[in-house]
Amino acid sequence: MNDSRRILPADPRATYLAAKSEIDAAIQRVLASGTYILGPEVAAFEQEFAAWLGASGTVTVANGTDAIEIALRAVGVGPGDVVATVANTVTATVAAIVAVGAEPLFVEIEPDTMLMAAPALAQALNTPLGRRVKAVVPVHLYGLACDMPAIVEIARAHGIAVVEDCAQSHGSIVAGRMAGTWGDVAAFSFYPTKNLGALGDAGAIVSGRKDVLENARLLRQYGWRHRYVSEVHGRNSRLDELQAAILRVRLGRLTAENTYRGALAERYLAGLQGAGLQLPVVAPGRTHTWHQFVVRTPARDRLKAQLEQQGIIAGVLYPVPIHQQPAYRQDLSLPQTERACREVLSLPLHAGLTPEDVDRVIQATRGMA
Repeated sequence: MNDSRRILPADPRATYLAAKSEIDAAIQRVLASGTYILGPEVAAFEQEFAAWLGASGTVTVANGTDAIEIALRAVGVGPGDVVATVANTVTATVAAIVAVGAEPLFVEIEPDTMLMAAPALAQALNTPLGRRVKAVVPVHLYGLACDMPAIVEIARAHGIAVVEDCAQSHGSIVAGRMAGTWGDVAAFSFYPTKNLGALGDAGAIVSGRKDVLENARLLRQYGWRHRYVSEVHGRNSRLDELQAAILRVRLGRLTAENTYRGALAERYLAGLQGAGLQLPVVAPGRTHTWHQFVVRTPARDRLKAQLEQQGIIAGVLYPVPIHQQPAYRQDLSLPQTERACREVLSLPLHAGLTPEDVDRVIQATRGMA
């Protein structure tokens, strides 16, 4: 199969080419400026992204994993603490929890949305381990936000911090508010395949709390408030000016691209009705940004392989729940989580696809499912 005819699950090159003249101009502006780290482009993007979200402030960092780790530290999570989250997420979520010296407590998911189930969180917090929880990290997965009103209410009742993992939810809305504006703090990734993607690694921390934003600024650069004087034990997690300038361009196109993703998703939903697959569910009161179009089938691996034979590359996010991975293994049963990880398949969905591409995927999928 000729590579030019392959349909990819994501295509950062296509999003670059769609804004090539603007991105190239932004890059040249930075190169000519002579300032490459924590300069005016970073400051401008931080302001613009916060305004786009309707948030109080943003602190950019080197990547999304650092964003979660620094966000946890900024709300006081450290060695000996416990952090509640889900197991059907990328390893980065739990790697960040472990990096601050905390222990993950895995919570079961909703069977339809595959997001953290608020009743399961409430139940987990009443266990011996749950009573040690210092923070909860709800993961907004695939472009759909968690039930944040319920999760925040439970967290407040137990006096624990809410740290939103927004790596896949740029623009997702629940109950009229953007994902990332519900908790004490939120962590975003701008990895190139995200809805809002850089052309390299990048991340951000968003919060409505001034103390959390100040802590994050200290932690991202050695604990410096004044250069070369560390007030706390920080680290080096700075966003460079080139990526900030690129993200400013991409942010200006994000709403339109999310809308286009939504149109492609509607095409999928209509075309795959009756195909023998479990299709994505959008919970009432939530707006999906379609970072992924995830179907479910017990025959996932067979379908994936057959699609690949036709030049259609589907993804699996994620094949092994974290509590069953060697590095983080725990002896517990999460039936909904484990079933989801066996069945999920992400069909290609990104702003570089055409409606005809989607039709080709629909036709191929219907012929195999």
